[in-house]
Amino acid sequence: MPRWFNAITLLLALGLTLAGCSRVGLAYRNLDVIVPWTLSYYLDMNRPQKDWFDQRLKEHLSWHCSTQLPAYLDWLDRVEAMVKTDQVSDQALQARAAEAKQAISQTARAITPSAVELLQGLSERQVAEMNAAFAKDLRERQAKYVEPPLEQQIRERAKRMAKRLATWLGPLSPGQRQRVQAWSASLGEQNREWIANRAQWQGEFSTAVAQRHAADFPQRIEQLLVEREQLWSPAYRQAFERTEQAARSLIVDLMAQSTEAQRSRLLKKLDGVRQDLTSLQCLQTVRPG
Repeated sequence: MPRWFNAITLLLALGLTLAGCSRVGLAYRNLDVIVPWTLSYYLDMNRPQKDWFDQRLKEHLSWHCSTQLPAYLDWLDRVEAMVKTDQVSDQALQARAAEAKQAISQTARAITPSAVELLQGLSERQVAEMNAAFAKDLRERQAKYVEPPLEQQIRERAKRMAKRLATWLGPLSPGQRQRVQAWSASLGEQNREWIANRAQWQGEFSTAVAQRHAADFPQRIEQLLVEREQLWSPAYRQAFERTEQAARSLIVDLMAQSTEAQRSRLLKKLDGVRQDLTSLQCLQTVRPG
């Protein structure tokens, strides 16, 4: 997906991820700065477009904070309860993941009309710039994640995961690090499959935008942004399911090996996310006191 759309949907869903920024409230408060910056990676908007985008972004952020964040807080409560009661199981993680996907889908669906309007107003030059940015994105990711030898990919993937986990759990034990390494090795050529799927999606998105004045354009963009899993190849769908299963298994095993200090740190981090979000002024008007 294009980075600007990720900025709007995935950053709006910051409260749903344990692998992202540990200062969720800080990032959320600055989305009005982050989103235009990421959008500029793909599009050089003119002044009328920028003014329109700024106003529409404010409206989406207000809607999201007032209508979606309360459910995120409830989601955090369920995650915290899993940790406190030592119920971090595959079944529970599947339930939390399904809830997170549903929340992101709701946000994506809500902003799709704005995305359609923005895309329909692009000039031919802007479309060419977007396509060039897509190509650059793929080249950079190919060079970073696919071209290195498989052993290096596995090693770097494990390193990235260990770093993310340490943010929430603190230093990992030797056994936990070994488990992370085994998880990374089990994914094999996942990087290649991921990049191939990304290239396919970007190609279909570019094709749709080239026909942005067609009557079915809104429906095509909605499918690309909201129902993108329907476009996956059978091979990638199987690969994605294997990846999700491997991630759940990793989390279950790491929590089973976790120390009291690690669980305490995780609960403290979750509470920090909650406090960051509940302190947002837009949420205070919805949940007074």
